Amino acid sequence: MGTRVLVVEDDVTLGGGLREALAAQGYGVSWARTGAEAIELATGGPADLVLLDLKLPDLDGVEVCRRLRARFPALRIVMLTARRDEVDVVVGLDAGADDYLTKPFGLAELLARLRAHSRSLEQHRPAARLVAGDLELDRAARRAWRAGRELDLRPKEFDLLALLLSEAGSVVTRERIMAEVWDEHWFGSTKTLDMHIAALRRKLSEHGPASGGITTLRGVGYRMELP
Repeated sequence: MGTRVLVVEDDVTLGGGLREALAAQGYGVSWARTGAEAIELATGGPADLVLLDLKLPDLDGVEVCRRLRARFPALRIVMLTARRDEVDVVVGLDAGADDYLTKPFGLAELLARLRAHSRSLEQHRPAARLVAGDLELDRAARRAWRAGRELDLRPKEFDLLALLLSEAGSVVTRERIMAEVWDEHWFGSTKTLDMHIAALRRKLSEHGPASGGITTLRGVGYRMELP
């Protein structure tokens, strides 16, 4: 799968031009015209890289950057800014941006930056298939098995298992789980996490004796034990 780029730009001419130019280069492209739409699109169909205009009609681009970075730690964010003041650039980078381009910029320069970020993404892309003992999970197919039997998991249960498996042997804090599996702005009770952990444990145990398991570290988080 090629790099998926989310263009966040309210200027119709520039946004449309970027979408066409990047699609012609083989990138998967989606386009948001507001900060709220950008967050919605990123949540609904995760992108690998965001081209983020700092001047948006609703949310400030720096705030959008902060929210995206909190929700998607591995996301690459490139700011597009007409602001030439160094302070503005520093604020954007401190908010979590990886890179920036000052308008107007050339297409050749933009593509060179995207190629560099794409190469880095490929080197750090999470494994599509996770295995720990008799547990196996396929991220792309969103399927998981224990002892060769497929698990019937709800969407959040799958995401929770994927996160714990990807960090098998290490503690994953409650805060990180809530940010990555739910939302960094979740205002509901975190007991929903405990309920999902209980359901996940039950479904894992239904598939017979198995190695490993999910350990609770009270007040801290959870750890998927290695066999």
